[in-house]
Amino acid sequence: MALNNPAFSTNPAFNGNGRAATTVSAENLEQMYQAPSATAVETDRMTVEDTIAKTAFCFVLLLIGAGIGWFVPALAIPAALIGFVLALVNIFKKKPSPALVLSYAGVEGIFVGAISMVFEAQWPGVVVQAVIATFAVVGVTLALFASGKIRASAKATKVFLIAITGYVVYSLINVGLMLFGVTNNPFGLSGSVEIFGIKLGVILGILVVLMGAYSLVLDFDFIQRGVQNRAPRAFGWSGAFGIMVTVIWLYLEILRLLAISRD
Repeated sequence: MALNNPAFSTNPAFNGNGRAATTVSAENLEQMYQAPSATAVETDRMTVEDTIAKTAFCFVLLLIGAGIGWFVPALAIPAALIGFVLALVNIFKKKPSPALVLSYAGVEGIFVGAISMVFEAQWPGVVVQAVIATFAVVGVTLALFASGKIRASAKATKVFLIAITGYVVYSLINVGLMLFGVTNNPFGLSGSVEIFGIKLGVILGILVVLMGAYSLVLDFDFIQRGVQNRAPRAFGWSGAFGIMVTVIWLYLEILRLLAISRD
């Protein structure tokens, strides 16, 4: 029996001696039931609410950085390089670092703001359209995931990894052709090659938006599994970082898709 264990037998809460073993009254039970549940800070466990708060804070910094980049577009290249380094550090760091995640949000915001200003100068109104489209994709994906209609699966994830790898290879080849002057189109092959009268960039853009939506599903699934597995609260920053990376990527791809379709 458990009560034979000295750790229990010497404690009045378990041996029936002292006040600790007194029967709890109905009034005390009611007070315990109505008491607020422990927060993520008190339990040091990852929760959906806490992760949402961290994500919101990251996007506030992203917007502040975007405002800076919009008015100082010359910061685009330095911000892109620093943001890339910070992204790699956050990805490979075993324990999430709030400082590094927030730094990435601010620096990447500068890059996004600068690029947005360049696109807006060339194609007026495209930034607003891209923002609305990004919110629409994120909102629909979140609603479908919350309703259980879409879920991450091993097979779909394999297809996603193959598709994203192919797109990265294509992007590197496209940039190389632009650097060596093979194509003078600002979007490279995406803006110059047509398939059945539709620009390659439009076709790829639609596929990439679908990949971005599935990437969001993977992010939501990560957060859900983290909460279910009672992961440490710090991993909420990993969830916030993942969502932020995906949404930024999605926005930039939609921005380019709209620009190519206009051009």
